[in-house]
Amino acid sequence: MRLLANIIWFILGGFISFIELVVIGLILCITIVGIPFGMQCFKLAGLAAAPFGKEVIYNMGFTATLGNIIWIIFVGWETALTDLLLGLVLCITIVGIPLGKQFFKLGAVSFLPFGADIRVKHVL
Repeated sequence: MRLLANIIWFILGGFISFIELVVIGLILCITIVGIPFGMQCFKLAGLAAAPFGKEVIYNMGFTATLGNIIWIIFVGWETALTDLLLGLVLCITIVGIPLGKQFFKLGAVSFLPFGADIRVKHVL
């Protein structure tokens, strides 16, 4: 079921966030200072490619908070806004609500990626 949901997700808008995050990550990795921020983009791109069956656990510290502040100023608000708008568009229909909820999850992580650990949910 997760595979089918992730395929539908990728077709109906997940590829937009995936491409956006990969391009931003490549641009940020050009400089040495931007590499930590580019790595966060690649982490988010992995979540944007297949969000169903994954959970986000936050573990904030001082460096994560500092990184998130810098992230929000330069990159975070644009990526979070894109995910919020795509989530709102998908939530217009009843069928799109599960996909919209995944965009909201991705938007929250793309707003504060430092300190966020993305794990696969294990189904028993």
